[in-house]
Amino acid sequence: MADATALSNLSAELGKIATSASASAVRVHARRGPPASGLVWRPGLIVTADEAVEVDEGIEVRLPDGTTVPATLAGRDPSTDIALLRCAGATNAVSAATGVAIAIGQLALAVGQGRHGTLAGLAMVSTVSGPWQSQRGGRIDGFVGLDMRFDRRLEGAGLFAADGALIGMLAAGPHHSSLAIPTATIERVASQLEANGKIARGYLGLGLQPVVVPPAAGASDPRRGVMVVSVDAAGPGQTAGVLQGDILLTWNSEPVGSVHGVFRRLGSEAVGQGIDLGLLRAGQHTATRLIVGERPTT
Repeated sequence: MADATALSNLSAELGKIATSASASAVRVHARRGPPASGLVWRPGLIVTADEAVEVDEGIEVRLPDGTTVPATLAGRDPSTDIALLRCAGATNAVSAATGVAIAIGQLALAVGQGRHGTLAGLAMVSTVSGPWQSQRGGRIDGFVGLDMRFDRRLEGAGLFAADGALIGMLAAGPHHSSLAIPTATIERVASQLEANGKIARGYLGLGLQPVVVPPAAGASDPRRGVMVVSVDAAGPGQTAGVLQGDILLTWNSEPVGSVHGVFRRLGSEAVGQGIDLGLLRAGQHTATRLIVGERPTT
């Protein structure tokens, strides 16, 4: 009986969380597939998943009261899978506390909007680790994996802990897995998107491809680097004297090893920084200093 009572109480509390969260949950029509969900982050601003927004114009949002209104894209950051929409009718911003501590085994409730109104999905936090960088180079403040079948209708929905605190936003992980984009990341990225419409990304002006380099003298194993296959005539690489055919081996004395190893160093914090590149040019080692630029928007 005690177990049944505890389960009943948990069920009732989850129901209360879903009801409360539904007041700021919206349905986002911005792709050819099934509509996604979103969260009224601030009055007039909606956060959703970047992958849920396939178009820049003609976006519509269904509000919690059932009305459908137009929205515009304020900005997007594919590297963190966050998009920010402007919508004058979205006034009921999420009121849940943020910054909740997340631990393995906790419950997480995704609350969005489906075809017939509020849509909810229950998950368990299966993986928790520190800050990480996505394959696209975005800095995400914590890795939170969810034991939950990914539902595209809930993509971009708010994720809430068992006490009602906001954990973050539901996003797609590798192989159709489910991840939470933490509230700290949303706050940081959404603020920049609201102010600037974009997230600055570092830019070298170099086309790169992986390459295996013969071992250095005294070494037995080959090294990995990246070869410069193209140089933007107006880019930082050209200014620094990098040539097509150069092989990039080190970045500030640290081995590079892969194209991704370069991309993950080109976050917004890299713009304007000076870096020392170790190069192999026509079999000879050389070095140059490069000032990281800002990636063009077009």
